[in-house]
Amino acid sequence: MKWWRHVVDLSHPISPEIPVWPGDPRPAFTTLATIAGHGYALSEIHIGEHTGTHVGTAAHLQPGGVTVDQLEPEDLIVPAAVLNVSERALSDPDFTLSVEDVRAWEARHGRVPPDSLVLMATGWDARWPDPTAYLNADDQGVMHFPGFAPQTVTWLVDERRVRGLGIDTPGIDPGRDAGLQSNRRLLRGRHIHLENLTRLTGLPPLGAWVIIGALPWVGRTGSPARVLALIP
Repeated sequence: MKWWRHVVDLSHPISPEIPVWPGDPRPAFTTLATIAGHGYALSEIHIGEHTGTHVGTAAHLQPGGVTVDQLEPEDLIVPAAVLNVSERALSDPDFTLSVEDVRAWEARHGRVPPDSLVLMATGWDARWPDPTAYLNADDQGVMHFPGFAPQTVTWLVDERRVRGLGIDTPGIDPGRDAGLQSNRRLLRGRHIHLENLTRLTGLPPLGAWVIIGALPWVGRTGSPARVLALIP
């Protein structure tokens, strides 16, 4: 008998039109065989490791870091702590989650569990799949979307021992941070990030479990993923 009541798909569909990080390849699909011509259908897929809803590992930013094929099964099935900041992010595209914000959440819901995945629900996924609205770059090319402050990432890793972070924006770093400081503080050891998630605002603060369907590409830094949340 299953223990969950609902399954929520936290993944965006992948097509050539979806938003991609500036400079990343756009997804492309080439037909190699058709049912009419060959008796079966087959396509070739060209896609970046960090395209669409995806998981990233330490190898993304750390030489010699853990690659996606080196993740253990238990790294891919994790409990979630969900911080819904959508009202604040709606009024401030540059909203950055602080340690004080997390402490205020803990005062209402309890301590962030160790080995959990902290998910920041901003509501930014409503802008998908419009690349202009989703990346939200200004005239100088600087992107503006919510993210985790670097010091918050350090605190969550060191003080709450979280497994990883996830968000419904293009990245866990605030869009203005071209240096990716939050990612650099997170992606060490077996920590992971999940980016370009969706439907996070529909998850409870605690209780959901996240299943990350990442492809175990040998030596690669990440993978597009089908991410599902099980809600009891």
